[in-house]
Amino acid sequence: MRRNNHFDCAAIAFLLVAPLSFAQETDHKQHQLDAATTQGAATAATSSETEHVAPEPPEHVMGDMSYADMVSAMQMDDTSPFGRVILEQLEWRNTSAGDAARWDVKAWYGGDYNRVFVKSHGELVDDAIEDASAELLWDRIFARWWSVQAGVRTDFGEGPERTWAAVGVEGLAPYWFDVEATFYVGDAGRTALRFKADYDLLFTQRLILRTELEAGFYGKDDPERQLGSGLSSGEIALRLRYEIRREIAPYIGISWHGKFAATADYARASGEDVSDAQAIAGLRIWF
Repeated sequence: MRRNNHFDCAAIAFLLVAPLSFAQETDHKQHQLDAATTQGAATAATSSETEHVAPEPPEHVMGDMSYADMVSAMQMDDTSPFGRVILEQLEWRNTSAGDAARWDVKAWYGGDYNRVFVKSHGELVDDAIEDASAELLWDRIFARWWSVQAGVRTDFGEGPERTWAAVGVEGLAPYWFDVEATFYVGDAGRTALRFKADYDLLFTQRLILRTELEAGFYGKDDPERQLGSGLSSGEIALRLRYEIRREIAPYIGISWHGKFAATADYARASGEDVSDAQAIAGLRIWF
């Protein structure tokens, strides 16, 4: 019986002391881990501070200077004017009236906010200009991607020349559509509106498909130039170009051109087609 009592007392003592020893050992290990972590962080910070070396202060402090002095020092002038000439279309077409040559060119010169634009487009059939126009415009940026334009336009070709005052907008619409919309006022109460939009789809960095939509509206009939009021004409064209260089790109395409309302009546009376599908081959150049 005495042996059993001694055994019971020893077991009870073990059960009481073991958890306390285990807790002390766990605390000791945790203290060791915390110390190692702190030492590692201090070592890393010391290493980072050692590797980072602050640059030397500038020897010559640049003080206030005029814009002209800054341009001279940096050899860069943000206000310097520059220009560009873009032949968007220089092409051949097989129209219902025969082979035709068409051009669409614009050029501009100026700065970032104010420029002078020259635009011209037209068509030559059988060595005769059928319909063409030229514009001289002042261009002023009024918002990001958008500018307002104002100036004069002259129509020439078949029929008498017409001169118009012009005002419009040009810019980049959402989803990357290039848009032009110009309103014209001429003599004898004539008015007109020209709308144009195009979109470039890039198959590669060099192979590009351009979709183009153009429409013309007139406020009143002009029988001498065979133009009727309302929607006068419209065109949808697809041009697939390959940019040999950014500045030089041959292209091929197709186009559908139609005349509407009173303009179509004038065309029928003259024995002309009111709609025409055409094949296109041309060259786009800018410099």
